[in-house]
Amino acid sequence: MSSEILRFYKDKTVFLTGGTGLLGKVIIEKLLRSTDVKRIYILVRPKRGENVIGRFEAWKKDQVFEVLLKNKPHALEHVTPISGDCCAPDMAISEADRRILTTEVQVVMHGAASVRFIEPLQQALNINTRAVRLMVQLAKEMQRLEAFVHVSTAFSNCVVNQIQERFYPENLTCPVDKVLDLSDSLGGEMVEKIAPALLGKFPNTYTYTKALGEQVIQEEAKDLPVGIFRPAIITSTFKEPVRGWIDGLQGLIALVFGINYGVIHLILVNLKVNMPLVPADYCVNVAIATAVQIANIPKQDKKSAIPIYAFSSCQSNALTYRDLSEKGYQAGLRKPTEKMIWYPFNYNIACPYIYDIATYFYHFLPGFLMDIALRLKGQKPMMVERYRKIDEGMKSLFPFTSRNFLIETNNTDQLWQSMSPEDKKMFHFDMSTIDWNEYFTSVMLGIRLYLFKDPPTPESFAKGKRILSRFYVLDTILKVFITLVAGALAWFLFNLAFN
Repeated sequence: MSSEILRFYKDKTVFLTGGTGLLGKVIIEKLLRSTDVKRIYILVRPKRGENVIGRFEAWKKDQVFEVLLKNKPHALEHVTPISGDCCAPDMAISEADRRILTTEVQVVMHGAASVRFIEPLQQALNINTRAVRLMVQLAKEMQRLEAFVHVSTAFSNCVVNQIQERFYPENLTCPVDKVLDLSDSLGGEMVEKIAPALLGKFPNTYTYTKALGEQVIQEEAKDLPVGIFRPAIITSTFKEPVRGWIDGLQGLIALVFGINYGVIHLILVNLKVNMPLVPADYCVNVAIATAVQIANIPKQDKKSAIPIYAFSSCQSNALTYRDLSEKGYQAGLRKPTEKMIWYPFNYNIACPYIYDIATYFYHFLPGFLMDIALRLKGQKPMMVERYRKIDEGMKSLFPFTSRNFLIETNNTDQLWQSMSPEDKKMFHFDMSTIDWNEYFTSVMLGIRLYLFKDPPTPESFAKGKRILSRFYVLDTILKVFITLVAGALAWFLFNLAFN
């Protein structure tokens, strides 16, 4: 049996937003390595002091493309940057580029987004909601469009515990049209003042604006061959194109990095809660397969219901935050980084009040002492400010690490079952068979290589273990000293009270 996915993408032209981010890079790499796409256009935003061509040339040097370029040295010649900005009117795409996109593109994958939980509301609306409308408007002009995949998030409807593959307009306090009109008519400062009323039960601007983005799809993209992809917490790759590839510090990876660095010692989390984690390469395979599924929906059915494909860890092979803590910690000890500044330990606390007290002793006091040492060296103090940001990030994650979510994946499960054996092998995403021990080994090796920049050599591993042993001794001595001082102080106060 031949591959339906390979047959679909042969000689296809794809337009992708978010191509400079983690998921976008892996989608592009996978399409170029495994399929015969004709052309991939990616939207690239000019930055101050760097034009689109400069950013694109730097982008092509990313380590994620090394395997691809060894097998297909000219593969990246099939990628063309399009200058634009999702937050600008008409996405700042020139008329010439717009004509190219509307006459050539057959598959759209809209993945550009701000994933910062504490993004100011107006800014989050621009990229996570208004940009969706602009993409829908552009897609309606595309003469050859066969599939439009909008990348949302499994937590776009996190105000409910059981999230089905359907739209939830009832959870929004205000229709998307009105929200965008308010954002246009009011300044950013005024929008921030009314943000709590607009968000309602949503815990942050990210999930709220992603929910609004889905409403745009529901109301304005009915005539398009469109579908929504809702991935859960995306982490580093498992096996493709390399083990453990990761692109920067954010979310869960930032926490694991901080623990192994010896900086983060407290985590605000309920260890009994299930963790909806998915590897980046599995997510990419779902997105690629989803486009094929959308394109195959009969025309008479496309206007009836827009399909939604959620992707998360499954109940039969569930992962809890306790599993994450234990497996990640053990994997880190087996391959410790050379860059650690203290012995990597952490305590998991489920009570916010106890966490607030503990942070003063485990984060802010050590940070204050380290800042004094930096001042004495003539360097800029930074640790207290870093711990403040860590504390802010930890609390922003707590709505998701303190309770269970049941994320239904019926459509995605059916998609997997409908795939041929060849497609299942090339575009694997079966979460029921993933070996979590093996995966967390990949995660830790990736963090060590791509974030700490430690080479994967026996010499580097040995050096990391020597540093780990040294800090273990120092950490033990310090804890014993603190215990003795605390005991002596308690004894002194006891005698003072009763004598």
